[in-house]
Amino acid sequence: MLQAIVFLPLLAALVAGLGQRWIGATAAKLVTTGALFAACAMSWPIFLSFVAGNGEAGVVPVLQWVQSGSLSFDWELRVDTLTAVMLVVITTVSALVHLYSWSYMEEDPDQPRFFAYLSLFTFAMLMLVTANNLVQMFFGWEGVGLASYLLIGFWYKKPSANAAAIKAFVVNRVGDLGFMLGIFGTFLVFGTVSIPEILEAAPGMTGSSITFLGMRLDTMTILCLLLFIGAMGKSAQLGLHTWLPDAMEGPTPVSALIHAATMVTAGVFMVCRLSPMFETSEVALGVVTFVGAATCLFAATVGTTQWDIKRVIAYSTCSQLGYMFFAAGVGAYGAAMFHLFTHAFFKALLFLGAGSVIHAMHHEQDMRYYGALRKHIPLTYWAMMMGTLAITGVGIYGVFGFAGFYSKDGILEAAYASGGGGVAAFWVGIFAALLTSFYSWRLMFLTFFGKARWGESEHIQHAVHDAHHHHNHDDGDHHHAATGDGTAGYHPHESPWPMLVPLGVLSVGAVFAGFFFYKPFIYAEEGAAFWANSLAFDAHLMHLAHEVPLWVKWTPFVVMAIGLALAWNSYIRNPSLPARFVAQIGPVHNFLYRKWYFDELYDLLFVRPAFWFGRLFWKQGDEGTIDRFGPNGMAALVQGGSRLAARLQSGYLYGYAFVMLLGLVALISWTMVQFR
Repeated sequence: MLQAIVFLPLLAALVAGLGQRWIGATAAKLVTTGALFAACAMSWPIFLSFVAGNGEAGVVPVLQWVQSGSLSFDWELRVDTLTAVMLVVITTVSALVHLYSWSYMEEDPDQPRFFAYLSLFTFAMLMLVTANNLVQMFFGWEGVGLASYLLIGFWYKKPSANAAAIKAFVVNRVGDLGFMLGIFGTFLVFGTVSIPEILEAAPGMTGSSITFLGMRLDTMTILCLLLFIGAMGKSAQLGLHTWLPDAMEGPTPVSALIHAATMVTAGVFMVCRLSPMFETSEVALGVVTFVGAATCLFAATVGTTQWDIKRVIAYSTCSQLGYMFFAAGVGAYGAAMFHLFTHAFFKALLFLGAGSVIHAMHHEQDMRYYGALRKHIPLTYWAMMMGTLAITGVGIYGVFGFAGFYSKDGILEAAYASGGGGVAAFWVGIFAALLTSFYSWRLMFLTFFGKARWGESEHIQHAVHDAHHHHNHDDGDHHHAATGDGTAGYHPHESPWPMLVPLGVLSVGAVFAGFFFYKPFIYAEEGAAFWANSLAFDAHLMHLAHEVPLWVKWTPFVVMAIGLALAWNSYIRNPSLPARFVAQIGPVHNFLYRKWYFDELYDLLFVRPAFWFGRLFWKQGDEGTIDRFGPNGMAALVQGGSRLAARLQSGYLYGYAFVMLLGLVALISWTMVQFR
C-alpha cells in the first residue's frame, strides 16, 4: 500500500506529461486526479491506525541503490507516526487542489502539463517524507525544488512569473547548500546516512568537537545549524524568505499546494525527523527558536500592510511557519507538527477561497477593489470565514475552538512553560497573534463587507467593456447606464462545483481538525504513545504546558478579540481611519510595506555585485581575453599569415628560387652550428 501511495502520483505525472498529445487534457486530468484521490484514500487508514494506537512502524524496501566503499544505502520507504501525519496532509491537500484545478485552469491550453507538474510535485514530497536515509530525503528535497520552479513559472510567457521562479530556485539553492554540507558532515561524523542509525548514535556525540572553517567547534551544533539552513530555505524563514511571497505569480492552486501542505512544510518535517540530533545542542535549538520567532514577527508585521489578497495569505504562511519552528526550538516537536497538520487545512482553504474570489472578480487581486461580496458569492464567503476563524484561533478554553485555537495555543503554552528564551518567543507569538487577527479580519472586511468598490478596478472595467461590446454587437443597443453603486454593472458569480467541493471539505478540517486530534498530538501521556519515538517528544514539557497559569491560556483569545475589534473599527465603522493613521506613521508604514527592505538589501549586496562580476567576466574575461587570444586570436593569426603567404606567391620563378636559396642557407647554417 505504501508503494502505491508514493508511486501513483509519479505514474500519473508520466502519463499526463509524456502522453498529453495522445490522451488529451481530460484524460490527463482524470489520471492525475484519480491517482491522488486513490493515494489519499490509502493514506487516511494508515494515519487513523496510529491515532487508534494499533499502527505499526516499519520500512518497506524498494531497491538497492548505492554501494560505494563505506557509503551504502538503499531506497526504502519508512512509515511511522510522523510519516503518517505527512501522508494525509500531502495527499489530502494535493487531491483537493487537483480537483479545484479542473475549473480554475479550464481555459488554460496547457492543462496536461500543469496537472503533470502537480503530480510530480506531490511525488517528490512523498519521497521526502518517507525517506529512511538522508540521501533519499535530499532526492525528494531537490525534486520538490524542481517542481516548484516549474509550477511558479508555469505561465512562462509572463516575465514576473519567470523572475519569481528564478528567485525561488536561487534562494532555495542557498539553503540546499547548507543542507548538503550538513549531510556531508553527518556522514563524516557518523559514517552512515541512515536516519535511524544517526539518531541512535547522536546522544553519544554530545560534547565532541570538529574543525570547521579553521575553528574547533561543537560537532552537533555545527551539523544541526547546517541542516537548519536547509530548513530555512525550504520553509522560508527570515533571511531566506524572500521567494515565498513572489511564488504568488503561479496559479492559485499552486499557491495553495506550496504554502499549505508541501514545500514549506518540508523544513519543519526535517527538523522534527532529526529532532534527537537537535536535542543534543542547546545552541542549535536556541537559533531555531530565535529564527522562528523573528520570522513570525516579521511576516505578521508585513502582512498588515499588503493589498494583494494572495500576498496577505502568503505572509500569514510565513508567520505560521515561524510558530512551528520556535515550537521545535523549545522542544515541543509534537505541537509543531500539530500546527503543521491543522495549518494545512485552513491555509489551503484560505488560498483556494482567495482563488474563488479572484475567479469571481475577473482576476482582480487587489482587496481595495472588492467589498460587498458576501451576498454574491455566499459559499466562498462562509468557507473563508471558517478559514479565518481557524487561523485567528477563535475558541473558548475548555469548551470548543477552531483548528488554530488548539494548535497555536498549544505552541504558545509550551513556549511559556519551557522558560528562558521560550518566554520571549511566547510574547513574540502573542503579538504576532494580535497582528494575525487584525490582517485576517481586515481581509474579510475589505473583501466581503462594506460598499462595492469594483468599478475602480481595471480588470472589472475591461470585463464590463467586453460584455457591453458583445451586447452592442448582438443587439445594437448602447452601453448600459452607469451605475452609482460602485459595481460598474458587474455581477460576480459563485465558482463551479469542482472549486466549491474542496472548499467544503477543507472547511470541515478547519473547524474540527484541532478538536478531534489535539490529545494525541500534544497531551503528555497520549502524545508519548502516539508519536512512539518517531520524534523527540518531551512528555514533561507538554505536561508543564497544560499547567501554565490561566492567563496564559486566555491571552491568545484576548489578543484575537483585540485584533478583530481594531479591524472592524478601521474598515467597517470608520473606513477613513487607516489612511489617517498611515499618514501619521508614514516611514514606519513604508518600512513594513517594503517588507523591511530585504529585497532592496539583497539587490544591493548580492544581485548587483553578481551582475557586475558577470559582466566583468563576460566582457573582460570571455570576450577580452579568451576570445581575443583564443579562437578569435588564432583566427586572426591564420588570416594574417595567409595574406603574407599570398603576397609572397608572386608567380615569378626567380622569386621562388630566392626563397629556396634562403632556406638552403638557413639549413646549412643550422647544421654547421649543430656539428661544430
